[in-house]
Amino acid sequence: MRFLWVCLASTALSTTTSVLAKPAKRHYDTHRYYALEHKFDERLGASLEEVASALGVEVVEQAGELKDVWLVRVPKTENNTFDRKALDFREDEDEDVLDPVISAFQDLKQRASSPLTSRSEDVLHAKRVVSSVNYLELQTPKELVKRAPPPIRPPTRPTAQGAAEHFGLHDPLFTAQWHLVNDDYPEHMMNVTPVWDMGLTGKGVLTSFLDDGLDFESDDLRDAFDAEHSYDFNAHVDLPRPTGARDHHGTRCAGQVAARRNNACGVGIAYDAKAAGVRILGGKISTVDEAAALNYGYKDVSLYSCSWGPRDNGQTMDGPNYLIRKAVVNGINNGRYGKGSIYVFASGNGGRHQDQCNFDGYTNSIYSVTVSSIDWKGLHPDYSEACAANMIVAYSSGSKNHIVTTDRDNECAMTHGGTSAAAPNAVGVFALALQARPDLTWRDIQHLCVETARKVNPNDPDWEKTASGRLYSYKYGYGAIDAYAYVTAAKSWQLVKPQAWLFTDTVIVNNGRMHSLPHRNYRYEGGEPIGPDGVEQKMMITKEMMLKNNLESLEHVDVRVWISHTRRGDVEVEIESPNGIRSILASTREEDEDDTGFPGWRFMSVKHWGENPVGEWTLRVFDQNDPEQHGKFLGWNMVLWGSAIDPTKATKLVEPVIDNALPPEDTPPRPEPNDPDLISSTQHAKPTDLLPEDHGHATGENTKAAFPSPSNKPKPPSKPQQDDNTAGDDEPSKAWYDHMSSLMSAQKWFFAALGAVVVFGLAALAYFYKRRADRLRLAEYRSLAADDISMDAIDGQSRSRVIAGSGGPRTTRALYDSFGEPSSSDNLVDRERRDDTNVNPPSARGLGFHSGFLDDDEPSAGLTPKYRDEPESRQPSARRPSFGVEDDQRRPSGEMLTPREEDDNDHDGYVRP
Repeated sequence: MRFLWVCLASTALSTTTSVLAKPAKRHYDTHRYYALEHKFDERLGASLEEVASALGVEVVEQAGELKDVWLVRVPKTENNTFDRKALDFREDEDEDVLDPVISAFQDLKQRASSPLTSRSEDVLHAKRVVSSVNYLELQTPKELVKRAPPPIRPPTRPTAQGAAEHFGLHDPLFTAQWHLVNDDYPEHMMNVTPVWDMGLTGKGVLTSFLDDGLDFESDDLRDAFDAEHSYDFNAHVDLPRPTGARDHHGTRCAGQVAARRNNACGVGIAYDAKAAGVRILGGKISTVDEAAALNYGYKDVSLYSCSWGPRDNGQTMDGPNYLIRKAVVNGINNGRYGKGSIYVFASGNGGRHQDQCNFDGYTNSIYSVTVSSIDWKGLHPDYSEACAANMIVAYSSGSKNHIVTTDRDNECAMTHGGTSAAAPNAVGVFALALQARPDLTWRDIQHLCVETARKVNPNDPDWEKTASGRLYSYKYGYGAIDAYAYVTAAKSWQLVKPQAWLFTDTVIVNNGRMHSLPHRNYRYEGGEPIGPDGVEQKMMITKEMMLKNNLESLEHVDVRVWISHTRRGDVEVEIESPNGIRSILASTREEDEDDTGFPGWRFMSVKHWGENPVGEWTLRVFDQNDPEQHGKFLGWNMVLWGSAIDPTKATKLVEPVIDNALPPEDTPPRPEPNDPDLISSTQHAKPTDLLPEDHGHATGENTKAAFPSPSNKPKPPSKPQQDDNTAGDDEPSKAWYDHMSSLMSAQKWFFAALGAVVVFGLAALAYFYKRRADRLRLAEYRSLAADDISMDAIDGQSRSRVIAGSGGPRTTRALYDSFGEPSSSDNLVDRERRDDTNVNPPSARGLGFHSGFLDDDEPSAGLTPKYRDEPESRQPSARRPSFGVEDDQRRPSGEMLTPREEDDNDHDGYVRP
């Protein structure tokens, strides 16, 4: 009979199993679930119903196709709502747990093993239940990670032609736009086609191109143009029409981002985005207009593409003044309705001149995404500037290739490039990300750059590991921007907290002072001389300082320095963090001979992103130990920027009027009428100024470190510093000397001209003194009488021609006049006629002014003169003298250059547009 019941039960369970084949809905928020393996023993074992009753669980269903494995559950109560990992009590039966079901099973095991009451009914029941449970496990849901590639990403890299067919692109030059799809080096491109496959094309995103204008009537940009947020600040008209002959750049950059998909030229990275044109590079612009341009339409404009700045000649150190800084901060605080305007700047094209983007106040701003270049092979082009402010690189010209984009008048640009083309490529990627996540703030854009940039040229020695474990390069920043990686990360990105900052006190070294003078000159006092081993200063950042300033994590580091030096290009500056991470802020610049030093110049580094800043920071300053050049270190401070600990306590920065006073002043002084900040207009360098003509052909490199190591470089033997033994205000004579040195350096042209006048005057005095001595010497040779040679005849003939002053061949007097004889011919002849006979005998007197030239050769030179009044032929044998004529005005043969040849020879070593 018992056997029959078991068979019926088995049949019923089988039927139940088949009915419940569809899994029941899980309710993990209200119930706790367990997997229970039931081992049925007909003689000693307990049934599933008995086991469930003993454990206090409800049987839900069979666990899929696993025979004898059941899903059971209990309701959650206040006493068992904690979370635990799944536990396997078959392997670990002695673990003390608080789960009600597991605890009940543990109690049954203890009773079943009790030797005292082994025959009691309770113990026997416990033994039956325990022997029937083979496995018990608490179920905790977890997320599994997909290993397969995302279905939206093509399994293989598409060819340019394949991509054109896939997206239905008919632009005839799309296959030439290697920065979109690179057939030859597929690992080096902007990688935008997978993002297009996501349906992201920049729709709804507005970019403003601050440049030299925008051809809004071209086929590629007509439908993309946003007239409402466009303006010409050069001509002050509504439309930013590029009227200058060289005004191509803004149109080309806009085409890189927003050129429509049609049959004109190429296609833009965000080809459905909108483009506004703000013209500021067509001529000079006032600072108030430049400030207005940086905020023009800032509520609706998401991105500002800026491929301009101070000249990239390796000699300039310049940045925005107060109004422009204030405008940028206003865009950061209030742009995009509080999310912040996104400013993207090209790092600069002065690499061949050893220029560095940390000498540009626009690119070394924490508010800028600074973009450098790599070419289509992934190499570093030598025009691309390196510095610690570089955040990322994007693709541009080099290694015999350029960026192909649209141009003015429906033409196609085939030679576009430089870092000014790299920046718009990054802008296009940001536009795609903002379509996916319009809520990204300006700092989220920068964080995503750091997080997703792709390492290129892994064996390049310029890569260094940072304290956060990332790799950084002065040439590549954190790496190449990759559209797919960037946008994919942006879609699930958690927005960062508001910004916070920590301003340190300014350290003043040896009573250092700086006074601003007219025309961007400065007078420095005090300071510590930069000796053979440089200058080293330390600053401590504590946890208390971080807490007091509500600063949780580190992003940017600003270092402001006051350094006087007679040759700025010799100075090297570096900062080392408490974790040993060193940022080179300034390296040598051979072409920078400026003597105004570093008047509170602010350097910036992104190399310390994500680092713990607590500890001792070390600043080091070096120069080249040139005995003819010297400098002093006067003071410094730091600003640490990052995320706030408590977002509710975050505030917005107010830009100070004067930020480089030494010592710092609580109340900014009243600007002088000739303060450089009050200069009404300026003209930024054209985006392609100083870009080498071969920027698209010269082969790049991936084997050189951007900067040498200042702290490890060999130093020449120490040499005494004439004026740097002591410093301070207690030496009036030395202070006067320093002041005069700076004054002389600032007015080099004046003192050079004055020196030339003095040298000429001394030469003239020497000449007249020698001439008089020669006359006295000739007076002693009375044997040279008229009976030897009739010099009077020569004198008379020569003199008549001199007095005539015109006609006949060029005389020796005319040659002499070319040397600058101050007196007229007539006065000279009259004066010589009045000479005392005791000075010049009759024969010698006949020589007149020729005596000086004859005696320059030898005492008897009058018999065989070197210069003749009457050449043997009418040809100009009396050649133009070499002195008084520049060497570069002659051919190697000695002949004079033509005016055209002089113009061609008159260059400064830079390619002129």
